[in-house]
Amino acid sequence: MAMDSALEQALQEAKLLRQVNALIVSHLRENALNQAATAVASATMTPLNVEAQPNRLLQLVAKGLAAEKEAASRGVSLSASPFDSAGSTVLAGYGSAIAPTNAVDFGMVQDVKGSSKSFLKHETRHVSEHKSVARCARFSPDGRFVATGSTDMSIKLFEISKVKQMMLPDSKDGPVRPVIRTFYDHVQPINDLDFHPQTPVLISGAKDNTIKFFDFSKTVARRAFRVIQDTHNVRSVSFHPSGEFILAGTDHPIPHLYDVTTFQCYLSANAQEPNLSSAINQVRYSCTGSMYVTASKDGSIRVWDGATAQCVRTIIGAHGLTEATSASFTKDQRYILSCGKDSTTKLWEVGSGRLVKQYLGAVHTQLRCQAVFNETEEFVLSVDEPSNEIVVWDALTAETVLRWPSNHIGPPRWLEHSPTEGAFISCGTDRSVRFWKETP
Repeated sequence: MAMDSALEQALQEAKLLRQVNALIVSHLRENALNQAATAVASATMTPLNVEAQPNRLLQLVAKGLAAEKEAASRGVSLSASPFDSAGSTVLAGYGSAIAPTNAVDFGMVQDVKGSSKSFLKHETRHVSEHKSVARCARFSPDGRFVATGSTDMSIKLFEISKVKQMMLPDSKDGPVRPVIRTFYDHVQPINDLDFHPQTPVLISGAKDNTIKFFDFSKTVARRAFRVIQDTHNVRSVSFHPSGEFILAGTDHPIPHLYDVTTFQCYLSANAQEPNLSSAINQVRYSCTGSMYVTASKDGSIRVWDGATAQCVRTIIGAHGLTEATSASFTKDQRYILSCGKDSTTKLWEVGSGRLVKQYLGAVHTQLRCQAVFNETEEFVLSVDEPSNEIVVWDALTAETVLRWPSNHIGPPRWLEHSPTEGAFISCGTDRSVRFWKETP
């Protein structure tokens, strides 16, 4: 299968990256740059004591430069990527978009005072609906696609360009159908979704104890081409940035780490820690994969080392005795944004576990509510259940800057913001999926 080939190529590239990282760590140690070696090893999940032939990295670089020089003299280019032709035409360049770089500097988070920024006006449109509750959503890393999962056990994949075309007042091409794929392969409601960082693969975690892999480069594929069978209800899933590993947050209190190639499952060595006793609502990797965070039903937030799978920071009762429903890292990996059924959204410092900001004024006590940053991390979004409103705060001042009617019948169950632009998705208990787009 073409998708198996593309996935295999991505895995081979990831293995090559591991070898390169090992050479870099070894080279730094050889040159007594131990602090740098430790930092690289931690960030890339590379063993610090990795062994390599002395000066091996320099030898390979020298050979590569010589080969490149020789090829250039013959008019041959060595810069083509083996993934340039992967996927179908509609997926050309998948995963290649560059996220905005004007993110907020949270290093100044405690010193910010004064007036808050204005959140630009958004227009919204009902773009589709499931046959039952729309439970979750996830954008692709390049922001070109978004997928939604439902209690009806289906997954819908939207192409954002088609959604925007659908929202134009005068469409000359007739009705636009933004749903480009619909997948049916689960036998229980879907809890969470994630996209592979390099290849057109979507994974889903569901109450049927499975993680399923869908190839969305194929127009006719409706079923999963690979399946991981877990032992518990899979409540949350997250790809490692390399695409080599998958984290599963389940009804088990320890995150399950799967190797994508072998499907082998790893558990933390401190799995018997007495405080670890509650199901995981959400698990998310940091942008480098050096850490991951879990939000648990017992109200706790935990930070785990991405290389050793050890729990390195526990914030007991981060949301009191109520469930912590979402948790994710800021882009600089220094802070965690969490949300809970105590009607609070909070910003925590990773290094110390200190609470540095609270975003108040949105009541959420019933649904598995999400709190999310916008694409620049200047704003935080969540839901007020009693008023059925979307609430937006200035991320630095923690002041509420606006409240919008959600236009759902009943409060949205899930919010997910695009990583690349001013747009987000809301999923409702009313079965509907709405797209929100920034308007100048």
